[in-house]
Amino acid sequence: MDPLVLFLFFGAVAIALAIYGGIQARKRREGLADLARQFRLDFNPRENYSLADEYFFLDRLTEGSNQYAFNILSGNYRSHDVKVFDFHYETYSTDSKGNRQTNHHYFAFFILNLPLTFPQLTIAREGLLSKIAQAVGYDDIDFESAEFSRRFCVRSKDKKFAYDACNAQMIEYLLANPDLTIEIDAYALALAFANRLSVDKIAWNLDRLIEVRQRLPAYLFETRT
Repeated sequence: MDPLVLFLFFGAVAIALAIYGGIQARKRREGLADLARQFRLDFNPRENYSLADEYFFLDRLTEGSNQYAFNILSGNYRSHDVKVFDFHYETYSTDSKGNRQTNHHYFAFFILNLPLTFPQLTIAREGLLSKIAQAVGYDDIDFESAEFSRRFCVRSKDKKFAYDACNAQMIEYLLANPDLTIEIDAYALALAFANRLSVDKIAWNLDRLIEVRQRLPAYLFETRT
């Protein structure tokens, strides 16, 4: 095939994909704005480069470079201070010809602000902690529930807190919701998802964030300083 024809064909495909992506992004912003109005949350679609600094202690927000949050929902949800946002970061690779390539990564993040500070705790499906687990640098914690220990990787330097947080109710809930990746550190309880979520999944996952919070025993909030 004529190289010029190929060039024009792939150029047209690239333009069509860019237009389609722009339309989908606009529809998603509109859907998130409607959701914000429904739940009386604030919505800011613009790129925010400082939000990751506010939660610098959360490992999931420290990956790569050129990090920023966008499509940020924030406010009071079911009596809890929450933030939901899309997050972007970049990594770099080199192709077979030695050319440097920029790789863009996107995921969804949910944060519930806690009234007290806590040690770091990460809970994820076994085999999915990858960089987070390596960065933390301490062993997986086992529990009496063999099924939970087999299916989830739990890491914390404070084993007592890990056992308190992963109580029978929490274990039961996580076994029923095995896709959740949870991080607790300082004043934040967070859920991370590997990709941006469709608008119709946002409220459902906000509810799951609250469900996780409600399974943290009350005495943790009465005794910590």
